[in-house]
Amino acid sequence: MKGGSKENIMNIRQHNRFAWDKQVEKGNRWTIPASPEEISAARRGEWRIVLTPTRPVPHEWLPDLPGKRVLCLASGGGQQAPILAAAGAQVTVLDNSPKQLAQDRLVAERESLILATVEGDMADLSMFADQSFDYIVHPVSNIFVPDVRPVWREAFRVLRHGGIMVSGITNPVVYLFDYALWEKSGVLQVKYRLPYADPEQLSEDERRRYREEGMPFEFGHTLEDQIGGQLAVGFILTGFYEDYDDEDDSPLREFLPTFIATRAVKP
Repeated sequence: MKGGSKENIMNIRQHNRFAWDKQVEKGNRWTIPASPEEISAARRGEWRIVLTPTRPVPHEWLPDLPGKRVLCLASGGGQQAPILAAAGAQVTVLDNSPKQLAQDRLVAERESLILATVEGDMADLSMFADQSFDYIVHPVSNIFVPDVRPVWREAFRVLRHGGIMVSGITNPVVYLFDYALWEKSGVLQVKYRLPYADPEQLSEDERRRYREEGMPFEFGHTLEDQIGGQLAVGFILTGFYEDYDDEDDSPLREFLPTFIATRAVKP
């Protein structure tokens, strides 16, 4: 669905805003705020954040956090942003979901932290000037936009020279399979082509169910767009690791890691 009309992109953004507000109500793992113990550890310099389900970001990926200007990009939920603020960074968190941002404010108020929250589209950072940030922290979230390349372009623009972006990425292989068939028969069968887009592949009944149940639309971006897209805008990749799904019912978990994390530097 890359290059879709502005109206379709806006409709998707509105749907996903509503869906993630619902996910906060349901207690999705990416909406659960950091605990007082996690904040206390961060204040001691023992911070821990994740970009992917389980594997923590190495401290050397984000060196010398105190005083650094950090943008937590599409990173609401009260997790990464308050932890980095507790570690001494000057943090702004941008997210599409008002209720996700409310989780960040909840932790900030509870722990007397200073951070800024901005509601917006991860692919449009026009509210920020060029070279506004030292670091960008972008956990797995660009599966919720139809085109990932504008995300990389905007991230590159708002980073200072020498700045670092750390990103979580979903391996698009997860979007190949017919999971309804898997749940019914235990057969894991390839059904879809990449790139993948929920609005195009789901039936009208399925799209209606997603709207009623508050399930976000997802997009399986190719690795060329995810990795190559970072390189194309000028980033230099300086770090890479993989991670496994932490869901017990994931049929792919025993076969391969389905998440990727990258560290990119703006020269």
